[in-house]
This record gives sequence, structure tokens and C-alpha cells, in this order.
Amino acid sequence: MKNILLAFALTSVSLLAVAASKPDVAPIHDAAAHWVAQNALLFAKQNAAVRFELEDNLADKSKKPVPLILKASFTSDAFPHLKDFPAAAINLPADSIKNLLKGELVLKQYDKKGVLLAVSEVQTAGVIDELYTSGANDADEITDYGASVLADAVQFKVWAPTAKSVSVLVFDANKKPLNPARLTMLEDPATGAWVARGDKNLAAVYYQFEVTVYHPASKKIEVLRVSDPYSHSLSADGFYSQVIDLNDVKTQPEAWSRQAHPRVDAPEDNILYELHIRDFSASDKTIKNPDARGKYSAFLEKDSDGVKHLAELRAAGLNVIHLMPTFDFGTVNPDSEKAISLDDKLEKICRLDSKNPACAKNLNSEQTLRSLLARLNPHSGEAQAIIEALRTQDDYNWGYDPFHYTVPQSSYAINPEGAARIIEFRAMVAQLHNMGFKVIMDVVYNHTYAAGLKEKSVLDKIVPNYYHRLNPVTGAIEQSTCCDNTATEHAMMAKLMTDSLVVWARDYHINGFRFDLMGHQPKAVMLKARDAVRKIDPDTYFYGEGWNFGEVANNKRFVQSTQLELGGTEIGTYTDRLRDAVRGGSSMDSGKNLRINQGIGNGLFVVPNDVQPADNNKAKYLNYIDQIQVGLAGNLAQFPLKNTSGKDVIGSGVDYNGSPAGYAKDPADTINYVSKHDNQTLWDNNQYRIAYSVSAADRVRMQALSLAYPLLAQGVPFLHMGCEFLRSKSFLRDSYDYGDWFNAVDFSKQSNNYDVGLPPAEKDKDNWPLITDVLQKSAGRDHVTPAQISLSNAMFLDFIKIRSSSSLFRLRTADEIIKRVSFPNAGENHQAGLVVMKIDNSDLTIDSTIKQIVVVFNNGATQQTFSYKDAKQFKLHPVQVKGADTVVKTSKVSGKGFTVPAFTVAVFVR
Repeated sequence: MKNILLAFALTSVSLLAVAASKPDVAPIHDAAAHWVAQNALLFAKQNAAVRFELEDNLADKSKKPVPLILKASFTSDAFPHLKDFPAAAINLPADSIKNLLKGELVLKQYDKKGVLLAVSEVQTAGVIDELYTSGANDADEITDYGASVLADAVQFKVWAPTAKSVSVLVFDANKKPLNPARLTMLEDPATGAWVARGDKNLAAVYYQFEVTVYHPASKKIEVLRVSDPYSHSLSADGFYSQVIDLNDVKTQPEAWSRQAHPRVDAPEDNILYELHIRDFSASDKTIKNPDARGKYSAFLEKDSDGVKHLAELRAAGLNVIHLMPTFDFGTVNPDSEKAISLDDKLEKICRLDSKNPACAKNLNSEQTLRSLLARLNPHSGEAQAIIEALRTQDDYNWGYDPFHYTVPQSSYAINPEGAARIIEFRAMVAQLHNMGFKVIMDVVYNHTYAAGLKEKSVLDKIVPNYYHRLNPVTGAIEQSTCCDNTATEHAMMAKLMTDSLVVWARDYHINGFRFDLMGHQPKAVMLKARDAVRKIDPDTYFYGEGWNFGEVANNKRFVQSTQLELGGTEIGTYTDRLRDAVRGGSSMDSGKNLRINQGIGNGLFVVPNDVQPADNNKAKYLNYIDQIQVGLAGNLAQFPLKNTSGKDVIGSGVDYNGSPAGYAKDPADTINYVSKHDNQTLWDNNQYRIAYSVSAADRVRMQALSLAYPLLAQGVPFLHMGCEFLRSKSFLRDSYDYGDWFNAVDFSKQSNNYDVGLPPAEKDKDNWPLITDVLQKSAGRDHVTPAQISLSNAMFLDFIKIRSSSSLFRLRTADEIIKRVSFPNAGENHQAGLVVMKIDNSDLTIDSTIKQIVVVFNNGATQQTFSYKDAKQFKLHPVQVKGADTVVKTSKVSGKGFTVPAFTVAVFVR
């Protein structure tokens, strides 16, 4: 391609002579040049610059520059983060621009003497979107990217508008090249899509794309072999895509077409249970097939403790299983010979990693890693050192590391190769559906595991610097999410996300999606994606993390999918307001703050621990009470409340660290929780904060008390698997890559995995002194028996039954909540230790059997009576009357009011 020089000048004077004599050597200064539209480029102008040239560094230098004029301004809602950049006009036909985009584009700035001041790499996503996706029938309308099995052929299609050439390489089941081994692809210049067709006998073959493209990581033309971003099936290692037809019965388990399809009447009827596939069964000794532990197939077991517990949850009313990432992720090797398990012998571990601390002990090489860890001193750092050293080689990760978005994860399959993992995944989904559960997937479209020229980079090898969000000045890929941030504000990344969601909903019958770091995605994109999925499944539910941070914070690049922006959409966001008020402090607490910052659920003000100030943090306590009451009312922005200062306010008028506590406009906007996979488990968090003198029995009750808040609140409750078993990760704050030892869940209810070793130093070394204090000063009161674990589970099930027993706990509109929910213990005369919620149904329109419900949360260490003139008209909820908790049964109603024991939630009905 011949070089084209585009000169931008402040006057129309010809600058050809100056250009011919200009200095031509300068380092790349930055990437602060943005080609945002066919006719406009925005850039960071050097003060002394008067002449500007755009050129392809890879082309020959024979083409003369074309003088252009700087624009006074450029207005577009699409690029608010570039609003302060000057604009320059470009006047080129579309075909010429498309050719330029296949090279290394730089903007050069010169002063009036012709001295080269700066060179900027040009960011091109804006103009790519305008050229290829702004029409009615172009790249983002194409519906058959990837490999398609047609009636008489197999078609391959990939979008790669900046590539110079693309081929398909085809392989047999052993990944050996077929003959012929290559199909040449042809580009449609209107869409940027490359297409090739082969014989029908290519169905089920493996393939890769060979892409010849300029890559900014190496600053040269690269010939790259890469898997398909639209892969629907993969080799075990993920480096080869496989041609597959997901409608073919050979890709489906038996009775796939006859599975149940559970539904709910409204989003508020969902009760979400967050489950990690490996955690579910890796430690379950009752799994009959040992190969199924930690796998999809574990859900097919009939008599395992885990499956029996799921049936118990469903019978109580829990109706949604939220699967933590189960798309193809890049951080666990599916080859069991190369991945280390707790049940592997030390011989294997030391063969794969001779430097592991376990190998320095001169121990019996035939013993398993699990048996070794069990014998170590749990108050030492020995276990964590061994686990830390195994992280890159073990068989564990949460999976927030997308390699391919639309294929099930390999390491959860007994056979991870090709269609086999698809069949195993589908069998799990069908089994959960047949048990009566909806199935929701945790999806991570906000980043990829790798980018650039790294081994597991996919998107960035096909259209470099397009699919990821770049720093507007340096051009580096932003990494505020943890990894390489994707740019769903770009049309084809948004399309990839939407198309992927449609596949999961249509071809795998996934009933909803939880979006990781959803605030990094545009609200408009989320709404459009939901519309697409609703065409397949009108009952789908979207929710996610609406946190506001990073390079997109405060709508800097687009209107985000954050808590405050999504109000009224019925896309749920996790509320940290209720969470922090119950747990205490924040998710960022460490060191002494983990003890100082008590919450309502672990004794703030009424059962103060040893480090509270003289007033026992009364002001914080009162603020938390207001936050909790707003939270119980669906976190509604407009919910009317008399705060603990005696003022009439609304939900948005209650303070949450300088932000409004209430932000929802509909109860389905709110996901209520006090524990999930992130941060310390509820049990561990409570042990940090509870007064050392509190008995084990009361600590169990405090756990149930905390869980009752999301379960009895308006909105959608979200529950962490194992919270009902007092689940512990031995204080580990972030267990994402720390194996089965710290992440174990015991469905036999014999252990809660507490105090199995100091948590890894990388995450928690600063907390070790406090952990040591907690373990010593609690004097065993922080340890529980199997009977106490069983009681905790029984109380948890009772709260689920209570929520499921009446639609009054699941009101569907803000107006109904405002009309019916109130807090008799609100205001300046608040009775310390009690949260009292009333739900009125005197008109019997919501539930024909109940006129009123009063819920009394006694967060204190003593029995309390709350004055209520009509208390004698109420009875303890029948679930609690028949339940396993003998303490709540001692709750009373009298002419004085409701009397409730310590650390108890009593539900009274009229």
C-alpha cells in the first residue's frame, strides 16, 4: 500500500517544500491521536506545532502530503473523554481510509521550522466503527461469524478489517494438518469480514485462523495463528477451534430436548445461590465416581451430600443456581497429568515442582498433599506457603480469566476435548433444570485473560487495539478491572458480547446472567443485549456488579451500568449499603480496621468488642440502622423514612459514605447480600469483629441473623454457597486461586473449614497478628460442632421457606413497597439493638391469608420486648413454630408487644 500523507495546516498555504525537507527521526511520543470519524481526528497538540501529518510508517515515502485545515472543534457524544482534544479535518474516500487502517498509522507534529516535535500512534476504533458498523447492513448485522455447518459446505467467517490477509488452517482430531491444510479467505471490503467455504466433510475438524496483520505490540507485520473468537467448541487446551453444530443431537446429552424449563412470575421471586463448580463437589466424599469430583458430572450423582443438599434447598423454595465462571478460561490446565490436586501424591508434586516447600521436608513421597496439609500446625504459615507455590500448577481458579466467551470450561469436564465437554456441561444444566432450578451464568465480558501477542490472546491478534479499551494518551490497554479491559463501547465488542449471550440462552438454556464489573460496560449496550436475550427467553434476568471506578468512572466515556444509572431498568446491582451495614466496615478493610469496624450483624454498639470507643460508635450504629431499613425496603431512592435523628427523609437522603444509600427505582434493581465469593466469608468476617466473650452458640445465631437480612428484604436475595454451613476460608480475603484447601465446602456438615492454616501471605500477611489474637482470645468459642452447623443450615432453610411462603416478602413495584413497608422502630426514639419491619396487607390484595407481617431482628445479647399495641393479634410464623430453632420458639406476643430472644429474628403474622 502506498503511503498517504495528510497535512493539517492552520492556513491553506502549501507546505510541500517544508515537508520535503523535514527531519524524519523521532521516538514515538504517545498514542494521543484518535481517528474518531471519517472526517475527524482528535489529538493532543504540541504547543509549538503548526503542521500535522498522518502517515503509514510501513509504506513507501513517495506520496506527497495533502494540506488540510485544523477544525475549530468536533462534537460527538461518543467520545466525552476526548472533549479537550483539538480536532483536525480529514477528507478522504472510505476506500482510502480502509487501506490506511491496515498499516501503522502515526500522526507527526512539526513546528514552523519543520522540526519534528512528536509522533503519536493513532487509535482507530472510532473510525473503524463508523466505516464498518454505522450502516443498516454491515459488520454488526452479520449473524454467522465463526464456523457454520451448512447443507452442502462448511463456512468460516471472521471480522478482521485491519488484516492484510487471512486463511483458515484445518486439522484432524490429533491436530495434524489436513490435505489441503489451508483455505484462503476473501475479504468483503464493505464489512471487513473474511469468508471461506470448504467441503461438508470439514464438519467436526479443528481449525485456526492465520492472520497477517500489523500489530502495535511488535510494531511490525505479524503472521499470527489464533483460535476463533466465535468458537463454539475447542480442543482441550483451547488453542484450536472446532467446527460444530450445536443443534446436532451428537452434541446433546440424552433427553436434552425433554428437560424441564423452570420459570418465575417476576424477578423478585428469584432466590440466587452462588455456586463454584469445583467447590461444589471437590471435597464431597460421597461422590461415587471419583473422576466426577470438581466436575460437571458431579451434579448427576443421585445420592451425594451435595446433590441432596440442593434438593433440600429447592424444597425450601430456593430456585436459582448461579454458576461462577464456567466459560472457557485461561488459568487451569485441563490435563490432569500436568495439574496438581490435593489428592495427588507428593511424588507427582515434587516431580512437577521440586522447589515447592512440601518437597523440602524429606517426607514420604507416597502420601497425598491433603494428608500433609492436615498434619501441619494450623497456626503456622506452612500450609499457605505450599499452596502459594502451587497456584500456577494446581487445578483451581474462580475463572474470571476469559479465554473464549462461548464455550464451556475444559477443566470441569471429565473429557475436555471437543464436543465432550459441551455434552457434560449440558447434562449438568439439564439436571439442575429437572431439579427445579433456573440456571444463571457468571459472565466476564469486561476483560480478557490476555492481549497483545501473548499465547492466550485471541481478540487482540485478530483486530489489534480494537477490542480493548486504551489509555487516551499512552495507548496502553487499561487494566482497572484486573486484566486487559475490553471496550464494549465499540460496536463489534458489544456485538460479540450480545451474540455470546444469545448462544448461551438459546443453545444451552441458560436462564440469566450475572455480569462481572458491569459498571465498565455502557448502559445502552446492556439494555440492547437484554433485549436480544429476551427474544429467546422473556424470563431472563440480568444483574451484576455496578461499581463505579476506573477509567470509565462517573460516566467519563459513556453512561455506565452502575448502581445509580441502572435504577428502574430491572437490571439488578449488588447493594453494598445493606452489606456493609450488616457486616461492618467495607470490603477493603484490613489490619486493625477489621476489628474496629463492627457491623449490626456482629455486635456494633449493643455487643461492643474490645476496641470500640467510649460511645461504642453510636453515630455509626445509627447510620447503619437507617441504611438497613432502606435496604430492607428494596434500597429504594424514594422510600420515605424517619431517620434516627428524627428527620423525615427518603432513601436517597440516607448517607452511605457520601453517596445516597437508596438508589433503586424498582425492587428488581437491587441484589441483597451479606456474603459472596469475594472477600472474607460471612463467618470469617464475623470472627474478626465479634466480641471475644460471645459463645459459639451465639456466634451461630449471629450468622443466621445476618443472613436473614437479605432473605427477608424486598428485592432479590443472593446467597453464597456454604454460608448456611458457617463456611470459612480460614480468614482468606481473596481465595480466587488458592485451591481446594482454603475453598473447601463440607456438605456432610462435619466441618466448616475454619482454622486450617493462616491465609496466604500475599493476600493477608498484614492480618496475621489479628488472626492470631482472634484464635487465642476467642478461646475456642469461634469453633463449631457438627450439630451447630446442622442447626445453622436448618435456620437458613427456614428463612428461605418464610420468604417463599408469601408474596409480601417479594413485592414487585416501588409503589407497593412504599405503600406497605414501614419501620415502627425508626426515628429518634429508636430502641437500640432492634430492627422492626412491618409489611401491611390489610386490603388482602397481595396475600389473601395474611393481613400483616412484623419481623423483629434482635441484634443484641439480651431478650428484648418491643412495644406494639396490637401484638396479641399476631402469631409466630408457622415455619418457625415447626422449625429446628428452639430459641425462636420462645418468642412471645402480649399486650406489651413482641418479645424476642437474643440474636434472633422472629417473624410474626396476623
